[in-house]
Amino acid sequence: MSVATETLTPLRELVQRGRVVVLSGAGLSTESGIPDYRGPSGALRRHAPMTYQAFVGDAAARHRYWARSYLGWRQISGAEPNRGHRAVAALQRSGRVEAIITQNVDGLHQRAGARDVVELHGGLDRTVCLACHDRAPRAELDARLRAANPEFDAEVAAVNPDGDAELADDQLAGFVMLDCAACGGGPLKPDVVFFGENVPRPRVDRCFQAVEEAAALLVLGSSLTVLSGFRFVRHAARRATPIAIVNQGATRGDDLATVRVDGALGEVLSALAD
Repeated sequence: MSVATETLTPLRELVQRGRVVVLSGAGLSTESGIPDYRGPSGALRRHAPMTYQAFVGDAAARHRYWARSYLGWRQISGAEPNRGHRAVAALQRSGRVEAIITQNVDGLHQRAGARDVVELHGGLDRTVCLACHDRAPRAELDARLRAANPEFDAEVAAVNPDGDAELADDQLAGFVMLDCAACGGGPLKPDVVFFGENVPRPRVDRCFQAVEEAAALLVLGSSLTVLSGFRFVRHAARRATPIAIVNQGATRGDDLATVRVDGALGEVLSALAD
């Protein structure tokens, strides 16, 4: 008997009441070919992610990041929403899901048709200048980088959820990084929250407000290891708001969950939406 037919009844009953807030993590995007951080094949088992402190304080580390991200962006931007993303969008259209908070930076919720998604950790499809604070579409930088690096290419071993491709250092030679098109300075940074960086307070407050107005919190594909997302689960628990968690493997919030489903996100969410 599959997970969908065996354990979905409590989850269905919770979602059918409506006013559900979704909190999604990297596990929702694994079926789109983007690895998570802490799952069985998670990126943290292979690769330490870029930290904010290293990015702003070490020009060599920053250059390495952009060389890898230049190639990694191709895989992120080419990824397609999977059935889990499409199911969340369908539940939003049906009126059951009130708000979507995502810890992901891949934009796949929006590409699946979801609207008004709060990107807790920002989005890889934008860049920000740390000097003049200009924000611009990532596609603009990508076009400029392609023109400046016509012969730069390398074999990508894997791409992490933050778009940072895994490459050997000897493959990074020859990459040319560019300055901000708006001010001529920089440095440029993807408009995402790196490890060690704080989520902007207005964004956090918006998420807390959504949780306070929710009839239920539905956590999808997140181990909740990082406080950035776990704080909303704790907030819901303090308010006695029902919490449903769908994830492959244990999560930090399991003891707070009203409903817990351990299974493949695409399978579970497709059955739920149907």
